[in-house]
Amino acid sequence: MAFPATKPKPPELPRELRRRLDCNQGAVRAVRFNVDGNYCMTCGSDKSLKLWNPHKGTMLKSYNGHGYEVLDAAGSCDNSQLCSCSSDKTIILWDVAQGQVIRKFRGHAGKVNCVQFNEESSVVISGSIDSSIRCWDCRSRKPDAIQIMDEAKDGISSIKVSDHEILSGSVDGQLRRYDLRTGMMLADYLGSPITCVSFSQDAQCLLASSLDSTLRLIDKDTGELLGEYTGHKNQSYKLDSCLSEKDTHVVSCSEDGTVCFWDLVEGSLVLKLPVCKGVVQSLSFHPTEPCLLTASEGTVQIWTGESQEEESASRD
Repeated sequence: MAFPATKPKPPELPRELRRRLDCNQGAVRAVRFNVDGNYCMTCGSDKSLKLWNPHKGTMLKSYNGHGYEVLDAAGSCDNSQLCSCSSDKTIILWDVAQGQVIRKFRGHAGKVNCVQFNEESSVVISGSIDSSIRCWDCRSRKPDAIQIMDEAKDGISSIKVSDHEILSGSVDGQLRRYDLRTGMMLADYLGSPITCVSFSQDAQCLLASSLDSTLRLIDKDTGELLGEYTGHKNQSYKLDSCLSEKDTHVVSCSEDGTVCFWDLVEGSLVLKLPVCKGVVQSLSFHPTEPCLLTASEGTVQIWTGESQEEESASRD
């Protein structure tokens, strides 16, 4: 007897509002999960960086040392350090437990839009409105950057780092990828100012969002355009986008108060998640679960899949 083929369960999308955090730090410029997804950081227009347990809704520590609003942050691979960047042109390396400044890196000529650790968290990489990417050695006491990449003709809006590559997006419309092993730089012109870039989870594809309200998926090795995703609004602001934890969906903030989800392969818009009445400026997808953080104005929302919501409720 032949059994009917069971249809595989579609991947869970984070559509249930689990919790809302009132961050009390002015406008939240960015929200970021840490490396294992247990904690998150919020970057405030009030010059503060805050560390949270978003799953419990508790604020763990506030970090104060920037002179202007904080624009981006990242956590180290062992969760012992944070790095943050600001409109004050500096990057700060923080001790998580003590809340103290370990190092303050200066060298950019304008506000620093984005910051990342390398895989070993021994180097901090920053991108600035001054059109340069700079690499800072966390273990050296020397004040200067150990490497400067200044090929961009306009401000750097977004950077992501893999084990041996730096991916950057610029207002000049170029998606640049630096291979640190070979010393090569590859560029793809997308025709519109780039607001955010990402690697896919398998590191085979590149995702870039632009101010023409379009996201593009590009094959990393061939440069082939694999897909375009539209239906959201992104014409004025630097908005976050990414791929879901299993590379099944493309996710993007929108200026109409929603977060949009597209099926990666089909390119169809499958969910418009209503978040707020204004602009959803930042998001962060959990590294292993269908859990999403969104930031709008002064609050952060935690969204989970329905099954995850039920499990969390039973635990609580």
